Amino acid sequence: METDKRRWFEAGAVILTGALRFVLSEWLELRLFYIAAVCLFWAVYIYKRRQGNAFILRDWGFQRKNFKQSFLFLTPFALAGVAGIVWYGLAVKAVFLNWHVIPIFVFYPVWGVFQQFLVIPLIVGNLYAISTLKLSRPQIILLTSFLFALVHYPSLTLMLFAFVMELLFLTAYFRWKNLWSLGLYHGWLGSLFLYFVIGRDLWSELWSIF
Repeated sequence: METDKRRWFEAGAVILTGALRFVLSEWLELRLFYIAAVCLFWAVYIYKRRQGNAFILRDWGFQRKNFKQSFLFLTPFALAGVAGIVWYGLAVKAVFLNWHVIPIFVFYPVWGVFQQFLVIPLIVGNLYAISTLKLSRPQIILLTSFLFALVHYPSLTLMLFAFVMELLFLTAYFRWKNLWSLGLYHGWLGSLFLYFVIGRDLWSELWSIF
C-alpha cells in the first residue's frame, strides 16, 4: 500500500510539473527558470531515492547496459526524422546558419533525459505497477504518449511529432530499459524540429526575460 502511495505521488508530481509549464514557460515566459527549477527538483529527488535504494537508478534506466542496442534501434528512425526536417527546412527556406542551434543541440539532451525520466519510469512505470489499476501495457503506452503530446499544446504539428516520438521511445525502453539513448535523441531531434519546422529559436527564448 505504501508503495502504491509513492507511485501515485510520483505520477501526480510529474503531471503537476507538466501543468506548470503552461504557467511558467508559456504564460510568464520564464522558460529558463522553469527548466532549471524542474531539473533541480527532480535531481534532488533522484538523489534522495538513491540514498534509500541502491538499485533505483538501474531500475529507472540510468545505466550503461543496453545503451548501444537502444541507440542503434532508434538510429534509423532518427535519420529518417532528420532527413524530413532538413527537407522541410529547405522547402520553407529556413535559416540553417545560426549559431543558436549549436548550444541547444549540445544542452537540450540533458533536458531530454529529465523529460524521459519523468514520462517513462515515473508515469508509465508507476501506472503499470500500481496494483489497483487494470490497464494493459499498450493502453498505458498510448495514454502516456497522448499526455506527452498534450504538454506540447498548442502546436498540433509539435504534438503529433511528440506523440510519434514517444511511441518509439517507449518501444525502445520496454525492450532495453535505457534512458540515456532516449534523452540524446530527444534532445537532438527536438532541437532540430523546433528550430527548422516550428520556427522557434529556443536559445533566444531561454534568455528572453533578460
